[in-house]
Amino acid sequence: MTPYAGPLLTQQSATTLRAALAAGAAHWDGSLDLGRSSGRALLDDGGWTWRERHYPWPEALKARTLYWWDGDGYAPVSRYSGRLIKLVPTEWGVPTFEIDGIKMLPTAKESPLDDARRKVALVQPGGKAVLDTCGGLGYFAACALDAGAARIQSFEKNADVLWLRRINPWSPDPEASAGRLALAQADVVQAIITQPDASFDAALHDPPRFGIAGELYSLAFYRQLARVLRRGGRLFHYTGSPNRLTSGRDVPREVVRRLETAGFKAEPALDGVLAIRR
Repeated sequence: MTPYAGPLLTQQSATTLRAALAAGAAHWDGSLDLGRSSGRALLDDGGWTWRERHYPWPEALKARTLYWWDGDGYAPVSRYSGRLIKLVPTEWGVPTFEIDGIKMLPTAKESPLDDARRKVALVQPGGKAVLDTCGGLGYFAACALDAGAARIQSFEKNADVLWLRRINPWSPDPEASAGRLALAQADVVQAIITQPDASFDAALHDPPRFGIAGELYSLAFYRQLARVLRRGGRLFHYTGSPNRLTSGRDVPREVVRRLETAGFKAEPALDGVLAIRR
């Protein structure tokens, strides 16, 4: 799927463009792709020109919403297929995404890409074959590529999330990875069964919360992770801390015990669990 190369507008960026025109400026310098690059927009009463294409001024835009040019107008970067999936701007530039209003990536203290970078560093991906179980926007894969991973096999089940990746300039493009990143639309619960024994050196597991995808926290799935990882292979498993305040349930500790039963040595790390294949 060809990545989107047009502008991405927020309420703030649209206001900034209009303010520059109102101040008498003929152009505005800055980023229209969420900080991925910088460029110059030429301003006129009818709109603005960016990367040699003219766009009309947008109507009123909503807060916490990203807009892309769909060929006919400015449309929110969102889709509804039983659930509303939406790309959401952050103060860091790098966006997060929401499913039915639930934020899928932490953004309170740092960019979701920086958050992913710290977690990926735990599995030491340099020169390794890496399994990325739940690809999402691809930030784990992007950080693994930057850290020198030799090969990444990434799975993402949701077609709408894959569409968000096409729009998001911070999501890695498999076609631009020189064959190092393979991305498949598949449910990793089924797809992992087809992977050969001991075919990966490291794994990154960032599943939806337990209440949505309990199968991705099951002993059966953890045994599959152990099977495809070589001895000594490192796994980072994001868990967060769901229900701890309301029910007293300690999901990370439950995950540690289950991973150890499956053949790992495991301990809590960051907002998840770091495990090493025994």
